[in-house]
Amino acid sequence: MTSSEPMKAPSATAPHAYDAIVIGAGHNGLAAAAKLGRSGRRVLVLEAANAPGGAARGREFAPGFRSAGLAHLVNRLDPEVARDLGLSLAARPGPAMPTAVLDGEREPAVLRGAYGEAIDGVTAEEAAAFSRLRDKLVFQAGILKRFLRRPPPQLGAIGIGDISTLAAAGFGLIRKGRAEGRDFLRMLLMNVADVADEYLEDDRLKALLAFDATLGIHLGPRSPTSLLGLYYRLTGEVAGKAGGQFIPEGGMAAVAPAFVRAAESAGVTIRCGARVGRILADRGSTRGVILSDGTELTAPVVVSAIHPQATFLHLVDPVETGTGFLRSIRHVRSAGNVAKLDLALSRMPNFDGLSGRDHAGRIVIARSMSHVEDAFNPAKYGEFSPDPVMEIVLPSLADATLAPDGACTLSALIQYAPYRLKMGWESGKPAFLRIVLDILERHAPGIGDTIVAADLATPADIETEYNLPGGHWHHGELQADQLLINRPTGAASGYTTPIEGLYLASAGAHPGGGISGLAGWNAARHILAGDRR
Repeated sequence: MTSSEPMKAPSATAPHAYDAIVIGAGHNGLAAAAKLGRSGRRVLVLEAANAPGGAARGREFAPGFRSAGLAHLVNRLDPEVARDLGLSLAARPGPAMPTAVLDGEREPAVLRGAYGEAIDGVTAEEAAAFSRLRDKLVFQAGILKRFLRRPPPQLGAIGIGDISTLAAAGFGLIRKGRAEGRDFLRMLLMNVADVADEYLEDDRLKALLAFDATLGIHLGPRSPTSLLGLYYRLTGEVAGKAGGQFIPEGGMAAVAPAFVRAAESAGVTIRCGARVGRILADRGSTRGVILSDGTELTAPVVVSAIHPQATFLHLVDPVETGTGFLRSIRHVRSAGNVAKLDLALSRMPNFDGLSGRDHAGRIVIARSMSHVEDAFNPAKYGEFSPDPVMEIVLPSLADATLAPDGACTLSALIQYAPYRLKMGWESGKPAFLRIVLDILERHAPGIGDTIVAADLATPADIETEYNLPGGHWHHGELQADQLLINRPTGAASGYTTPIEGLYLASAGAHPGGGISGLAGWNAARHILAGDRR
């Protein structure tokens, strides 16, 4: 059961109190625990906060108004993880969640189905061009998707499974023909701006691709390799279709409880209010943890589902890993670039050009590719954007418990907002909030008069609230040098670490961030595959 009661020391007669201890009750930690628990292992999850869920943990941000956490929609939940763990997370019945792109000058472009299977507000020719590009990108993302459900290949130790995955990826390209294979290799490390310009004319559609490729990443659309971010998004699927997104039945507040239920049904014990003070290791092997209150808990396996920097810079004795490894961990780029806004509104807002039902979808404010690029440029110099781009949802439309009757909540992800703000966030936050509210007023006239409360979380706030170094929700940049065999670093890229028995299972491990469960699930499968009992 979930509990915040203090833990007693294990019996001295037992060699180990548990088979595995998982640090962190975010969704990846719970996924790892559930997978291990379903194999018959005795698993304990330790969570420092007073409730499980990690970044999906809800909170009241104003009297009567609640936020469901950092994420406000699901677009990457892996269906195999969901099936294997028995996750009870289903999309609400009805049409797929639409995406509306607002530029403030024309009627919105509204994408329907899975990432624009149909588009309102653009010409038939442009819709057809987007469809061709979408099909190409989904196919190419599918090639990369084959590598997400297994540990990344290890140089010098390629196994049969790695060869099989590489062969399947190659056959996938061959079946599409030589031209498609060449195009995949040509586009793989391109920037998203050049690709969009090659296929599209409509600035709103280009803006959407640019936004989705760079959300949460310190890149602009014209930065080399920025197309990788869009590939990563398109590896997600909803109801078997790539590129969709959904809010579950019961809203985003249903996400954390679903993972908790999966873990508890597997026999996992979850303890909240139990902060780990140190990971016990001796001569390169772990044997458990010590809580901040001095309680010692033993296990031959410790799974860290928190940020890799929080793990190795704060919980592990440096003697156990060595200076070279610690240097590589310190240099993992993990400075966040996105702010999260929660608004308490006295009534539902009206965004210009949107029908009532489209307010229940995703709303992106981005005028063009250049708008996204211009929003990024100040972040390179430690300044926030004076004209940011953002993604908005109205969470209380899916979960009425988030707001009082007749009222509404608004959630927005805003970029770019650099973690290391030159002027400092203490003085910068009010100025940035005014800019964001002015933009919302332009697109939803009168919204300012309905604001009951506003809560803006900068990357610095996110770092404090969720123990995320740098306030980066992916636990590290999703860029070419921090993916696959280099995530988080080369010496800890396959969930194993320099300490025997200590494994990584957070978004800082392969394959990265988003509510997918893959990092935790993959880590657990890797542990079980190596278990010789």
